[in-house]
Amino acid sequence: MRHVIALDVGGTGMKAALVGTDGALLYEARRATDRERGPDAIVETILGFAADLRAYGVEHLGESAVAAGVAVPGIVDAERGIALYAANLGWRDLPLRDLLAARLGGVPVALGHDVRTGGLAEGRIGAGRGSDRFFFVPLGTGIAGAIGIDGTIEAGAHGYAGEIGHVVVRPDGPVCGCGQTGCMETLASAAAVTRAWAAASGDPEADAADCAKAVASGDPRALAVWADAVDALAAGLVTALTLLDPRRLIIGGGLAEAGETLFTPLRAAVEERVTFQKLPEIVPAALGDTAGCLGAGLLAWDLLSTEVSA
Repeated sequence: MRHVIALDVGGTGMKAALVGTDGALLYEARRATDRERGPDAIVETILGFAADLRAYGVEHLGESAVAAGVAVPGIVDAERGIALYAANLGWRDLPLRDLLAARLGGVPVALGHDVRTGGLAEGRIGAGRGSDRFFFVPLGTGIAGAIGIDGTIEAGAHGYAGEIGHVVVRPDGPVCGCGQTGCMETLASAAAVTRAWAAASGDPEADAADCAKAVASGDPRALAVWADAVDALAAGLVTALTLLDPRRLIIGGGLAEAGETLFTPLRAAVEERVTFQKLPEIVPAALGDTAGCLGAGLLAWDLLSTEVSA
């Protein structure tokens, strides 16, 4: 059965799949990234995982994968296949595409940015399907965005398009890892809510999911933490609406799992802030944590289509 290898590399775990021509997930697997072992060990884990997936395809699907796609965090030069920088993985100028191609026997390999790759999947087969312009924003450890235009994802001139997490929404806010203060990511990410709720609740083990549950139960401390995060998120999103004018705003990541606990106040906060801007649909992502992996599969199939047409 004809298929491609898809890999989505995260800071703590990797999701992988063998993806058929119709986008079906023929096989799925997960492994720990084990970043504490260092960048070289992470690369070897990725290469070994890909090789194992290839072997699985030969044994169980009757043939080897015809291509591979891999999505990684950080700054990515997709055209040259280089992972330029990933703070949480310790990479600089890593030629990951060529390394994977060599390990997989020379098959074509596509490299993509994790959020843009997830946005590609949401746009084609998820919550963005049927929309000519959308903005996909997953709220996880950090915040980034994917700009969808007519079925493609805009990378920008230097590969930095969509970094909405580093829009300053409160100039007197917390210091961000990027060097600025008051970035949206420092206030509205799942990590930011976790920090704020752990402090407010007095429980160092509490996280953003716990905060959402406390909000649903009416805890006034949680309501204050949640309202602060939603306000910061709305401020950043309205900036994006002003610049991009999308028809649909897709919110994913861990915070989106709170459902209407997030979406009801968020829609209200965005609507309250807009003036001349057109209010888009604000909807939850549809693919959950499989978006990056599915998107990596789409990148691989797109690469084959491009090679055929060329």
